[in-house]
Amino acid sequence: MEFIIYFIIALIVYFVIRNHFSNKAAKQIGTMELRGILKDKNKQFIDVRTSAEYKANHIKQFKNIPLHELNSKASNLDQNKEVVVICQSGMRSSQAAKVLRKMGFNRITNVRGGMNTWR
Repeated sequence: MEFIIYFIIALIVYFVIRNHFSNKAAKQIGTMELRGILKDKNKQFIDVRTSAEYKANHIKQFKNIPLHELNSKASNLDQNKEVVVICQSGMRSSQAAKVLRKMGFNRITNVRGGMNTWR
């Protein structure tokens, strides 16, 4: 019985630690903060929505690299510059941040709420 309790505690600790570190793939900013950095030439702005979504509405500083193409096109990005990622709601850009982190990018910012919160 004691073993089962220790096992359950170990599992809980494992999942808490894993979730804590997996959420550290990117710094989070809102669209108000985004407005203040759009002219920064030391940042790369990437929109990971589909081409159709991008064409319908986008922020001009953002280059479109759909999430499903990110692995093959990330080599065109500068790893020494911060990458700011956006999507429609913040979900795909969070995934993009994780992909970029695994590829060696260290400075990644996700726009929380994505285009849904852009006005």
